[in-house]
Amino acid sequence: MFTYTIWKPCAGAAICKEEIEMRRTFYGYRRANGTIGSRNLVAVIPSVICATDVAQAIVRQVQGTVGYFHHQGCCQLPIDLKRVTDTLISLGKGPNVAGVLIVSLGCEGTDVQRMQEEIAATGKPVSVIRIQELGGMARAIQAGIDAAQELVLQASGAQREEADVSEVIMSIKCGASDTTSGMASNCVIGYVSDKLVDLGATVVFGETTEFLGGEHILANRAVGGCDGPVGRKIYEIVNCMENRAKAIGEDMRGGQPTPGNIAGGLSSIEEKSLGAIVKSGHRPIQGVLEYPELITTQKGLWIKDTPGREPEILTGMAATGAQLMMFSTGRGAPQGFPTMPVMKICGNPNTYERMQHDMDINAGRIITGEKHIDQVGEEAFEMMLDVLSGRMTKNESLTYFSTMDIYCLGPVI
Repeated sequence: MFTYTIWKPCAGAAICKEEIEMRRTFYGYRRANGTIGSRNLVAVIPSVICATDVAQAIVRQVQGTVGYFHHQGCCQLPIDLKRVTDTLISLGKGPNVAGVLIVSLGCEGTDVQRMQEEIAATGKPVSVIRIQELGGMARAIQAGIDAAQELVLQASGAQREEADVSEVIMSIKCGASDTTSGMASNCVIGYVSDKLVDLGATVVFGETTEFLGGEHILANRAVGGCDGPVGRKIYEIVNCMENRAKAIGEDMRGGQPTPGNIAGGLSSIEEKSLGAIVKSGHRPIQGVLEYPELITTQKGLWIKDTPGREPEILTGMAATGAQLMMFSTGRGAPQGFPTMPVMKICGNPNTYERMQHDMDINAGRIITGEKHIDQVGEEAFEMMLDVLSGRMTKNESLTYFSTMDIYCLGPVI
């Protein structure tokens, strides 16, 4: 237990200070390489889209498995084939994964051997099946079921052990935002982010598209200031993202904010960005991670260069090795991710009432005046420790977590 200060409403319009005792440990699965996971799953990884149907059939049959059903892996530029390979390796190395089955077609552009070797180097078991070598889909499915079953049985003996909160890697995101997101749910996540950083943990945020118009604020928070290497990198990734749209004759502001954001009261990308960056809290930004990059020893607050759309950013965030994600929403975005539990923090009280079976925490009580940011922040922190220790998020309980994809740079060729 440790003591933490919160501020809460009291009599009249006053705000009162309160010292509270909070726990700072959770229970997770210790891996051979020393990392700690919140889940104990076997990941079935198709190395290419052509192997996805086989991978899906295996996952349907074997309890304790999940699949990374992406749409990449062939007929891409070399930079993207490497990017897909690196991302799948990082996903397989993640602490929530106990073992890996790679499903290969046999002639893909990704590097299956490197996937197998680098994931196995973490100490977890890795099996590979090749559809063409096995004689087609039916035989590959049966071989995959046998291999996946063996991996699940190996994983099933693992027991949770106590771990300090400083070992947490939390990813954060907002989606289906409205005006309440920047005033409530993003503020709650920012509170938890600051607290985790203060306790020696790691927090990663992204959505480079939603830095636009607010990048100077983030650059000024960078270690070394806006003119240092981290500050300059923040400007660079924002410019690169915007230039990609300009290269095909488009303005990013034609797609951001989205129609849903506009209906929810957000008038411009600048307004959306100012609300979005609130979820990163107030601590210094230590650096910028590339999309496939896995956290190893980094601590503090980090940026990952990602788009804003859910399938690609959730994949990128899981590839950091995050044990969970906190996801802010106003209009209601219910999806999760196969191996990374996603806590939904809802800023709009009306949305929460309509979507209680999908939202984990009602931050709309801040809007109605029932709770202060610190109070809901503490609730979120406590639930985070419970989720890390095995409590299901609502999207996990509904198995709403299969959609994912990998963010690539070039065209399909």
